[in-house]
Parts: sequence; structure tokens; C-alpha cells
Amino acid sequence: MDEERALYIVRAGEAGAIERVLRDYSDKHRATFKFESTDEDKRKKLCEGIFKVLVKDIPTTCQVSCLEVLRILSRDKKILVPVTTKENMQILLRLAKLNESDDSLEKVSEFPVIVESLKCLCNIVFNSQMAQQLSLELNLAAKLCNLLRKCKDRKFINDIKCFDLRLLFLLSLLHTDIRSQLRYELQGLPLLTQILESAFSIKWTDEYESAIDHNGPPLSPQETDCAIEALKALFNVTVDSWKVHKESDSHQFRVMAAVLRHCLLIVGPTEDKTEELHSNAVNLLSNVPVSCLDVLICPLTHEETAQEATTVDELPSDKTAEKETVLENNTMAYNGMNMEAIHVLLNFMEKRIDKGSSYREGLTPVLSLLTECSRAHRNIRKFLKDQVLPPLRDVTNRPEVGSTVRNKLVRLMTHVDLGVKQIAAEFLFVLCKERVDSLLKYTGYGNAAGLLAARGLLAGGRGDNWYSEDEDTDTEEYKNAKPNINLITGHLEEPMPNPIDEMTEEQKEYEAMKLVSMLDKLSREELLKPMGLKPDGTITPLEEALNQYSVIEETSSDTD
Repeated sequence: MDEERALYIVRAGEAGAIERVLRDYSDKHRATFKFESTDEDKRKKLCEGIFKVLVKDIPTTCQVSCLEVLRILSRDKKILVPVTTKENMQILLRLAKLNESDDSLEKVSEFPVIVESLKCLCNIVFNSQMAQQLSLELNLAAKLCNLLRKCKDRKFINDIKCFDLRLLFLLSLLHTDIRSQLRYELQGLPLLTQILESAFSIKWTDEYESAIDHNGPPLSPQETDCAIEALKALFNVTVDSWKVHKESDSHQFRVMAAVLRHCLLIVGPTEDKTEELHSNAVNLLSNVPVSCLDVLICPLTHEETAQEATTVDELPSDKTAEKETVLENNTMAYNGMNMEAIHVLLNFMEKRIDKGSSYREGLTPVLSLLTECSRAHRNIRKFLKDQVLPPLRDVTNRPEVGSTVRNKLVRLMTHVDLGVKQIAAEFLFVLCKERVDSLLKYTGYGNAAGLLAARGLLAGGRGDNWYSEDEDTDTEEYKNAKPNINLITGHLEEPMPNPIDEMTEEQKEYEAMKLVSMLDKLSREELLKPMGLKPDGTITPLEEALNQYSVIEETSSDTD
């Protein structure tokens, strides 16, 4: 009945009546996302009628009511096929000020029409493949970038920017060709970076350093939403940007990384919005070439350096000058460097671990980012090692038992999700400079076996990457406990009595033969397969491993 009444008025009524009936329809169906199939034909006709009204010279308030109803109806994919035409798309582009002939955004009264038109386009492009094809034909991405340039420095039109960016994100998500067009032809990388700078009100103190006001107000909801949409669009634009080919690219990525550092150090209007903002920043940082991530840390200012020196002087004598310190303005300092952003990333990672769900989507991006930063940048690795794997003192508990970051990461090394356990183990391995003996000290052999088997390091050694040769220093407590630490479990165990000490030689022989018989049975029934280490450190069936060693021995004898 609602559709019939609205359709009748739209077809025959004047602007005032149309506005009233469509406003009533919008108020009633504002939260409607599922529609009755029986009224499908009526909704199609109502959409067509609304487009016919929009081409007429009607008041702005009537245009807004028409677009609100069109936005609600466009949630239904089934009715979009007949109404998604080039002519109708062009009507929406005109109303959204996306035509090149529209030079300015001076009329504030038109802003609600622009916003509602962009919302309609977002729904239609997302739900209609025909609209996606027409977007390419109409060069919609270029028009959106042009609109962004008109309003990038004007904070009172945040809603326009927000939905422009959302539509840009959808287009770059649905069409890989548009990603390339945005990146190179439309200069989307610097444009979207400037949108972020504007949203964060960044003031540069150096080429890649911005001023941080720790006591400043949080971002407004509108600025936060704009920033999130820009981050998502930038992610699509940079998704294939692991390699930097030109110096200008390197500079642009460093500027973007510096903006993202600023993003990590500010907060949104709510805790959830802050987490969403930081989550999108982490995703985007994963696309930045690792050589450009050095701007995440920066040298301390003269005042901070003096304060750090004073703080270090006050530390106990067993602390080193490289120990992290927290300055008066809550800056995390380490070895003369500002580590605030890395500390935020570490806290973000721990929060995601504590959530206990959606590890692959929520945790692996930040773990992967911290791993690559640690592998490429020595100061970041040393700071994270100090935070995650501090010198061992109490080894009475297993490495996976407890509430420290180390305990949580070690538990993930045996997670059921292969991707999660691999990246958790890789992160700890990199913090240990890819040295097997150092990793086993913090995790135990049992927890690390999966990583070592995959890397061919079950027999010990180190990974392929080079790290500085500074050595770890063991605490006196660890040195005293080390002889009694169980290498498999990684914790201190009281000496256990040997069960065979009180056996006679005949009993020992009997138990040994019984064990051999049981293993042989399991092997013949293929319930258990004996494995051995190949010369390269990987595991293989025992027979194959023995054959390879035999070949090596024969070759060695022939050479002699």
C-alpha cells in the first residue's frame, strides 16, 4: 500500500505533495533492508517515477526526499536492473556535482542533495553490476577525485568527502583497473594522503615528522569517518606497492607512513572508533614498502633527549642505557629514538590477541607488520625484543603459561589456524635474530618444532637473514636454572627419579624389546611412520634420510 500511494502521488502530484508522501515513506522504511517480493514491480515503477521527478525543476527539499527514498529502494538488488541506465546514472552524477562543468561548491543549500546523491550511487554501484560497468564508461573515478580536490581543505563539508571516499573505495575494490588509474593517472596516492592530513590537522615539524599534541581533543566523528574511508581507499590503491621503483615513489610512501604514524598516536571519539581507525592504519602500513617504514620512529627532540638521559641516570645499575623509558609527555623512548608508534602497534596486537577470535583477519596484519619492521630496522627489533622477550628470570612456568605478551604469543605457536601460528612463530624467531638456540630459550622445543621443521632447522642453526652480532645477556637466575631446564617444555623441572635405575639387566632388555615390537607394529600398520632429518635439516621418512647420508659418506670416501 505504501508503494501504491507513493507511486500515485509521484506520477500525478505537485512538488509539495511528492515531498510529503516520500518523506512519510522514508520515515517508515528508514531501517528496512529486506523487502517483500510481492511488491517488487511496484518498487521498480516507483524508482522510475522518482528519476522522472529528479529531472524536473523542483525545490531542494523535494530533491532530498526523492533521493532518500531512492537510497532505501536501492538496497534491493532485484529492482535495480531496469532502473540502472546511463541516463539515470547521469542524473545522479549531476545532482552529486560530479560533472566537470560544476566548478565550485558554494551553495550550502545544495549540500544535502550532493550527500544523498552520493549515498544512492554507493548503494547502486555496490548492488548492480550494470552500474559498475557504467561507472567505467562514465569515468566516475576521475569525477570523484575532481570533487575531492574541490573540498579537501574545507572541513564543513565532511559528509560530502566521506561518501565521495566511500564510493571511491567501492570502485577500487570492484575494479582492479581503477586501482591503476587512481595510482598513476589520477595521482590518487598524494590526493588521498592530503585528505588524511586535512582530517588529522597535521602540522609538519620536519620532512617526515609531525607535531603531536598529547593533550589535544579527540577527532570528531565526522573527521574519523572521513579518515577511515580514505584509509580504505588508499589500501586498494597501494595493494600492489611492495616494490618502490622511483625516488618520487619512495618519498610519497614515506610521507604516507609519517601520516599513518600520526594516525596511530591520536584517538577517535570512542574506543571502538579508535580501534577501527588504527586497524585500517595497520592494514595500509602493510602495503608500504618496508624500506619506507623507518619513519615510524624518529630521533627524540633536544628536550626529550635531555629528559631521557636524566631518566637513564636514575635507573638501577643493572639497567642499560638502551632500556626503554617513558618521558613526562608519555613518549616511549628507546636508545635515543621515539618509539610511540611501535608501542601503540604492540598494544594493538595484544588487544587483538586478548579478543580470542578472528585472528586471521584481526591479528595477522599487525603481526606481519611488526615482523617485517623488526627484520628490516634494528632499533625497532631491539625495542620489541625488550618489550616481548625481556631477559628471563623466572623459568618455573612453561613459556605458554601466563599473561605476558610472550606467553600469549607462545600459545599462538600451536594455534589450530596454520597462518596464525606461522606468523606468531616467525615474529618471535625474528626477535631472536633467527637463532634457533635463542628461540628455544624463550619458547621451548615443543612449541617451536613446527616453525623449525618448516624452515629446515630442527638440527639447530639460524635463518637466512643477517642481523647484528650483539649478544643476549642471560640473567644470573637463568644461568643457575639452565642445567635443570627441560628443553622440550622450556621450563624448570625438578629432577625426576629414573624408572630403570632399579631394574635388572634382564628387565631392561625385556622392556626394550617390548617397545621395539610395539613400534614395529605401529609402523607396519602405517599408524606411525619413522622420520629422520635430511642433511639440509628438513624431515623425511627414515629410510630416505639414511640413504642420503649413505650417499654423502660414499662421496666423501671417493674424494679421499
